[in-house]
Amino acid sequence: MKKLRVMAFLAGLCAIFGCSAKGFELVGADEFAREIAKEGVQIVDVRTASEYAEGHIPNAVNIDVYSPDFAEKIAKLDKERTVAIYCRSGRRSKSAAEQAVKQGFKVVELDGGVLSWKGKLEQ
Repeated sequence: MKKLRVMAFLAGLCAIFGCSAKGFELVGADEFAREIAKEGVQIVDVRTASEYAEGHIPNAVNIDVYSPDFAEKIAKLDKERTVAIYCRSGRRSKSAAEQAVKQGFKVVELDGGVLSWKGKLEQ
């Protein structure tokens, strides 16, 4: 019974603060906005180039997670700085975040992708 209470408590903390067993932080739109406002954060849109062109979060660079050189391009980012990753709905960005974490990056992922974004988009 005590073990169940501890697990429930930990699940609650994850729901409140955003956490992942995959090694990156999953956050809502408001927290993502606070994260990307911090100096030095690298914002990465992992959608296709055409999706990116339709509208993206300001200052985001486009690195398509499905491109054959995705890992190579991510590796060129600064490992000393946080990487904030997003896609359309959150599915592709999870894969991208996992890959970035394996390369040694601290990653924050936007839960729900750009569809959940409340801020402005630029083209």
